[in-house]
Amino acid sequence: MKPSSRKTGRRAQKLLRAGAAVAAALAVAGAGAGQPTAAETQAEIERYRAMLAEDNPAELYAARGEELWNTPRGPKQAALAGCDLGLGPGVVAGAYAQTPRWFADAGRVMDIEARLAWCMETLQGFSAADIAARPFGSEDHKSDMEALVAYVVTASRGYPIAPSQKLPQERAAYALGKSLFALRAGPYDFSCQTCHSQDGKRIRLQELPNLTRREDVRRAYTGWPAYRVSQGEFRTMQWRINDCFRQQRFPQPKYLSETVNALITYLAVEATGATYNGPAMKR
Repeated sequence: MKPSSRKTGRRAQKLLRAGAAVAAALAVAGAGAGQPTAAETQAEIERYRAMLAEDNPAELYAARGEELWNTPRGPKQAALAGCDLGLGPGVVAGAYAQTPRWFADAGRVMDIEARLAWCMETLQGFSAADIAARPFGSEDHKSDMEALVAYVVTASRGYPIAPSQKLPQERAAYALGKSLFALRAGPYDFSCQTCHSQDGKRIRLQELPNLTRREDVRRAYTGWPAYRVSQGEFRTMQWRINDCFRQQRFPQPKYLSETVNALITYLAVEATGATYNGPAMKR
């Protein structure tokens, strides 16, 4: 068995043990009281995450992303090492923490995923259609984009979130995101605030942070992108916002759309000053 396979096997065993431990703890917490309280449930979920923190599978995605970053690919057979993520060509450390931001060469405010896609187009020659075809991984498809994002965001761990708001275009993206966050629409008349404007709300075991409070925004934003245990995949912020639209029964946004980019800008600015500690592990 290869070393990587042994490591994956050990991680899977640890996941199973941790899951079993949490299930047992929840059963004990609920004994004699019918069901565990919300506080007890959340405490056990946090304990589950802590047990797995040292073996976060996001590390495997980041390692693959680093290889993709340095490998000549695409019609132009070029590496992404010349990609400017905002701090100069090839500089990765801290770059994610300063996005979204205005990129003059692209003429738009971009989050890190949109910037990576732009570099893949301009430096490597990939088409926008090819990049957008399957940006999110599944059981039978591993996404290069998710791996690249994992590599880049991991290099910002420990850096303060500091997206620029100096330029009018950056401030406009924030204002649009703030407006979209409160916009009620769709068949259920939902907005982002419907699920994320009160304390102590959850869907099943999933805590819903109150994103109208800066403290909650900072805690939520600094853990994404993240490895999603229930899906066995690393997920980006583009995926996270896209999935929120799905759950609101909205039409699926176009990949890397200005709508999703604006919402990410709003959240990033609200999280300004917090230390990025992702990629985290999520349910």
